[in-house]
Amino acid sequence: MKYIEYHERKKHGTFDFPVEFYHVTPSHPRYEMTYHWHMECELIRVLKGEFLMTMEDKEFLIRAGDLAFVPSGALHGGIPSSCVYECIVFDLHALAKSNTAGKKLLGQVCSNAVWVNSCFPDTRDDLHRIVWTLFDTMRNTSSGRELIITGALYQFFGCVFERHYYTERPLSSRKNHRRMEQLRAVFDLIDDRYADCLTLEDLARTAGMNPRYFCRFFQEMTHRTPIDYLNYYRIEQACFKLVTSDESVTEIALSCGFNDVSYFSKTFKKYKGLTPRKYLRLPLQ
Repeated sequence: MKYIEYHERKKHGTFDFPVEFYHVTPSHPRYEMTYHWHMECELIRVLKGEFLMTMEDKEFLIRAGDLAFVPSGALHGGIPSSCVYECIVFDLHALAKSNTAGKKLLGQVCSNAVWVNSCFPDTRDDLHRIVWTLFDTMRNTSSGRELIITGALYQFFGCVFERHYYTERPLSSRKNHRRMEQLRAVFDLIDDRYADCLTLEDLARTAGMNPRYFCRFFQEMTHRTPIDYLNYYRIEQACFKLVTSDESVTEIALSCGFNDVSYFSKTFKKYKGLTPRKYLRLPLQ
């Protein structure tokens, strides 16, 4: 799975077929899903192990056979445990435009007027069979796959509306929206300046809060302290650079905001369980 930035700027799929598929194993440098958001919707299926998913301010566990749905613009991330998982990211706006009959219903999902259920446990019902067909077809390169995939996406949303697997979003959710905007601003700062000497005061100022209140707010929303998350994010960036560049460990440490290589190695081991050099020797899958 290619690395997903906080505000993912990557275009998924092609103009004619805006759907992208990712397969993630424990040996991948972007195994953990850092907080991010994108304008596309996303389906996630767990093939093995467990995945602790956070979406907006909610947290839930998905296990082998379960599915998760991420709506457009939702801030989300996840921590896998002995997990193999797959993601399909797709442009629902493009699907809605090309289907006049379903445009009204799909438009409610696009605008977040309705919120599709975040988690679908492994019940092996029609919805799961539809999504399994979708994922399995994404692996193929045979002629006609685009039609099967597009049809499966329409079937998925048809099943969601038929069985009322959604909730209508009340206007009273504005306060929570404001909190998410504050959190997005902080993640934007970290994404842009993680290599700099960011302080707690810098992060709190971006959220428009004093440092003490900001620490409580950030930990409530992410279950991490601000500095812990900053270091975690830096290590995730370092993992990607270790396996995709020819830079030395020292150069990567400096480019990821660590002025002391020894501290970088210690922090790396804290989050990854091994040193940067041992991490480099891991086989990629």
